[in-house]
Amino acid sequence: MNSMRFHIYRWLVVSVRGRQWCLAVPKREAEATRRRLLEEGILDRRYKPRPEGDAILLPVAEEIPGAVLCEVEAVPERLDLPRHELVGGIAILQENDPEGAERLLSSRPSVTTVLFPETPVEGEYRTRRFSVLAGTPTTRTRVTEYGLRFDVDLAHAYFSARLSTERQRVLGMMEEGEWVLDMFAGVGPFAITLAQKAALVVAADLNPAAVHLMVENIALNRAKNVIPMLADAAHLPRLGFKPFDRIIMNLPFAAAEFLPAAVALCRDGGTIHLYALEEREGEFLPRIREVTGGEVVERQVRTYSPGKWHAVYDVVVEK
Repeated sequence: MNSMRFHIYRWLVVSVRGRQWCLAVPKREAEATRRRLLEEGILDRRYKPRPEGDAILLPVAEEIPGAVLCEVEAVPERLDLPRHELVGGIAILQENDPEGAERLLSSRPSVTTVLFPETPVEGEYRTRRFSVLAGTPTTRTRVTEYGLRFDVDLAHAYFSARLSTERQRVLGMMEEGEWVLDMFAGVGPFAITLAQKAALVVAADLNPAAVHLMVENIALNRAKNVIPMLADAAHLPRLGFKPFDRIIMNLPFAAAEFLPAAVALCRDGGTIHLYALEEREGEFLPRIREVTGGEVVERQVRTYSPGKWHAVYDVVVEK
């Protein structure tokens, strides 16, 4: 929570009736902040958020910096909803449960479509096939993340809303004016997020549909310093780029194969963020040591499946 910054509009009048710690955030930031608190496990879902002037009060489970006591209304007893992941207005169920999909659709006004993935992420374009269980028959939605907007089509390009906090972490590590390369950019969430501090971001992907969406998202967010490229990451060292200060490698199943190319593209002392799915701590450290002897910090990003997790290695390149 130390990295989270909240703009408190005013101290709120405390009611003598049911009170709970709340954060008051500007309405335009409410959804992004709600997601952030949910990811951190701090949002108190027993109570309803409510408007207060130009702000939204978000109930939190503990006293955190900026929180104030205010009167809140309890959420009615919830229906038994199936496990799911939210991506914009789309809910992705973990099981093929049409009845559960209907319950989910009726209980969450923000959800317009419920999908079930018929395949895992597969192929060189990292896509899945979905069936529509309820709601509008579409795989396209708009995701709002920390004030940025991303148009996503889940059937044509991979996107994980669960990496939103990770994108902010990397942004917080950056210095102003860096040259950044995103080797597997998808629809552009890392590239456009990091463009807020970068002098230039080169965002490459092999998937034409992903690059098309990325071009739309660059325009949507007015990110004038992002260069989208339809390119195979293995060929990028041949293009004569100036060495990059920071390189993003978010291709969890295969990014380690491209480490030699990433090191060739990174300046001495620059940083590579390698994202990988692993079953044991330090699993990819030998691969990293084959190409650089620089400092490596490993951390778990999220659980992926039983016995497997999504990890990131922050690698300082030493040539």
